[in-house]
Amino acid sequence: MKELREAIQMYGRGIGQDIVKVDMFLNHRIDTGLLFRMGEELAKHFLPERPTMVLTVESSGIPLAVAAAHALGDLPLVFAKKAEASNQSSEQMATAPVHSYTHNTDHMIRVDKRYIPIGSRVLIVDDFLANGNAVRGLTRIVEQLGAKVVGVGIGIEKGFQNGGEELRKAGIDLLSLAVVREIRDGNIVLEDD
Repeated sequence: MKELREAIQMYGRGIGQDIVKVDMFLNHRIDTGLLFRMGEELAKHFLPERPTMVLTVESSGIPLAVAAAHALGDLPLVFAKKAEASNQSSEQMATAPVHSYTHNTDHMIRVDKRYIPIGSRVLIVDDFLANGNAVRGLTRIVEQLGAKVVGVGIGIEKGFQNGGEELRKAGIDLLSLAVVREIRDGNIVLEDD
């Protein structure tokens, strides 16, 4: 997506060899116009799959998931929580372990079983894809609930990590709106640059 690529080039920074910092427009300060156009791009690709809901994990994936759900005709959006809440019993939750690459922490993500009905056609949306741990965890939850993942929409994929490659090899319909090839001297190098 040309506009996203331009924003990455203008505002993004690479830290070390593996951190893509785009908090100026995507996940701390949000360019809402760009965000909704990203949602439209995801919707255009996944509409033929007839998703009935969108699923993400808290918290930085929520804005893009909202934009995609809206562009798909105001589908329901569910987000997996990373922490237990006192008003939820473990019996009513579908869970899966997830390691966060960005924060180097482990979480047990959870979704109330009532929120994803059996037979739902679920589009997973997230802002970033690195090693694919969040997507795999969300996929496990969808499968536990008797629903089907119809695709995965990603804002920015770190192509130098293995998540995208593994998901594609597994036959997942994966659309990443921008793919980072490498970080060189603090600069983000995108595929097709």
